[in-house]
Amino acid sequence: MKKTVVIGFLGTQLDSGQSPARWEKWRPTVSLAQHDDLAIDRLELFHDRRNNTLAQLVRDDFVQQSPSTQVNLVEMNLVNPWDFGEVYTALYDWAAAYPFDTNRETYQAHITTGTHVAQICLFLLVEARFLPGVLLQSAPPRGRQGRGPGSHEVIDLDLSRYDAINQRLHVAQQDAVSFLKSGIATRNTRFNTLIDEVERVAVQSKAPMLLTGPTGAGKSMLARRVFELKKARHQIEGEFVEVNCATLRGDGAGSTLFGHKKGAFTGAITDRPGLLRTAHGGLLFLDEIGELGLDEQAMLLKAVEEKRFLPMGSDREVQSNFQLIAGTNKDLRVEIDAGRFREDLFARINLWTYTLPGLAQRREDIEPNMDHQLALAAQELGKQVRFTTEARTAYLRFATDVDASWRGNFRDLSASITRLATLADHGRIGIALVQAEIQRLRWQWQPQAKPGIGGTGMGLNAQAAHTPSLEDLLGAKASTLDTFDRLQLQAVIAVCRQHASISDAGRELFNVSRRQRSVINDADRLRKYLLKFGLDWDTARR
Repeated sequence: MKKTVVIGFLGTQLDSGQSPARWEKWRPTVSLAQHDDLAIDRLELFHDRRNNTLAQLVRDDFVQQSPSTQVNLVEMNLVNPWDFGEVYTALYDWAAAYPFDTNRETYQAHITTGTHVAQICLFLLVEARFLPGVLLQSAPPRGRQGRGPGSHEVIDLDLSRYDAINQRLHVAQQDAVSFLKSGIATRNTRFNTLIDEVERVAVQSKAPMLLTGPTGAGKSMLARRVFELKKARHQIEGEFVEVNCATLRGDGAGSTLFGHKKGAFTGAITDRPGLLRTAHGGLLFLDEIGELGLDEQAMLLKAVEEKRFLPMGSDREVQSNFQLIAGTNKDLRVEIDAGRFREDLFARINLWTYTLPGLAQRREDIEPNMDHQLALAAQELGKQVRFTTEARTAYLRFATDVDASWRGNFRDLSASITRLATLADHGRIGIALVQAEIQRLRWQWQPQAKPGIGGTGMGLNAQAAHTPSLEDLLGAKASTLDTFDRLQLQAVIAVCRQHASISDAGRELFNVSRRQRSVINDADRLRKYLLKFGLDWDTARR
């Protein structure tokens, strides 16, 4: 059976008394020895040298009540027992040097005596597991006579042991996840898992976050929801500041982000604080960070790491403490290899990286998002809008079909539902309206013909724009590929998406080596190549 060790402070007031009458009053430390259901094997009692006499008396009284208990008087001399930093440091240093043996002993921190600061520090040490035990709270006896040992209670800070609290925390966490998803009951497993982790990181970390994924996948919306969640938890005080780095060029880029002094360049007629200073105490969302120039990247790295930077034309640094979320539709690793993005900045913002899948990779989420967009459109128009059963079935059949590319992702879906809601007579979206909208989307997604690419009429640049990222296709496995394999696989997928059959794609890919083979099976060669990466023909052409 494990031994019980109690750790606590001498109560200079509550534990005091030297006359025989002291036994008539309740003394918290001594009372611990008077409980039949609390067997203490060792007591570690903190005290100041100025209270040596009282400490020795309490030790003797304790042993008188419990002869089997070893009482160790631990001298802890504090200049100011109400100074939080001093008290915590002293207790932390003691705990770091103490020979805890959790296999043979259990530990209880008595938080009834000592200053309030001392009690809080003991609580924090137990919560952080620097003191591997539980809290022990004692209370005086009730009633007019006030005699006896009183009561005691053990408080275990392991919340997993408390079903009611754990359930409430689970509900709060689910509420936060739902908030990040704008209340949309999404069904895609990969997306739901991603949002679960984003929620945990958002409420626990101030580190930069990187959101990747195709344009229109919802990076900006998620960044704003993260800000609003932290704001609701009182974890952030400033504002949400958003800037699209693709719109920043030349002197305007540095001026917009970092500010400038009057006269810094032609046209700088007044001082400008810059968006980084505007974001002080808040959250800065830099969308399309891959478009930022190398000079601005270097300045941003300093601002993120040191919380200070030099405005343009200024010889004095300014400070800004903001949290950064960056967004990009590019593979920044490729940009690094091409010399267009700083590797040290990528290392700094790559701690928490999440790739948001496009709408075409979340077809099971189209219906709940469709309903959400319809509700938003109806609110904006100030009228109730509903699909007829036939129209809703037809729209969903088209929207979830593999041929619906959803090139603009959620922007396309939002625009489509807004058009339908606006044109709905008397708030009723009928089959004719849906059929017209389907034709519009098909025309919108039709690739523009460009000559000279494999006879298909589709230009390579246009085709590449529709090729999903390897992260979309392979998930976490994509990060394990060498640059050589990534570039080769991306090129192969681009060719696959230019052809209607695997044989035609294989014929183009193996157009030279096939002539040297006695048995030609281009489709089988391509199929085996894709299989090396866990892909099939249908997935490659998504």
